[in-house]
Amino acid sequence: MPEPEEAQEDAVAPREGVDRDEVDGIVAAWRREAPQLDVDPLEVLSRVARLARHLDRLRRDAFSAHALETWEFDVLAALRRAGAPHELSPGQLLVQTLVTSGTMTNRVDRLVTRGLVQRRPAPDDGRSVLVRLTDAGAQAVDAALADLVRAEHRMLGVLAPDERQVLAALLRRVAAPFEVGG
Repeated sequence: MPEPEEAQEDAVAPREGVDRDEVDGIVAAWRREAPQLDVDPLEVLSRVARLARHLDRLRRDAFSAHALETWEFDVLAALRRAGAPHELSPGQLLVQTLVTSGTMTNRVDRLVTRGLVQRRPAPDDGRSVLVRLTDAGAQAVDAALADLVRAEHRMLGVLAPDERQVLAALLRRVAAPFEVGG
């Protein structure tokens, strides 16, 4: 009977000709051409980069079906997640969407023009504003999110639910140092 570590390795090791992907070929070539380098990170991060490109396409498709661009979805989703009354300060939106204040001002202006958000004075500080999701914005983000989640379920369909949880935990650990406050 194999040791637990060996069994785990067997469960994820590529089977010749079956589970191999382009990254396996890239890593093998680098190991051959640059044996002095430890190219193990490429096995993970090249796959993450490739999946990110596929996910970007999947997201663009889900959002464009609802006349939204990715950045528009990001702002609307941040407001929707805030809970009723679905409003945040521009500073809070900056933190959640990782853009500069100038970029956020431009984005909010464009969303106001489309009727997806509105600005209103902050009740506790007349010099500040809050950005609030309109009914049209809520409908657009909810419909786009539903399509996105369906597409992401299809993308992750090759994994069992427990495998998804393990993958999520591992990615969370790798991403944590890059997060705000991480």
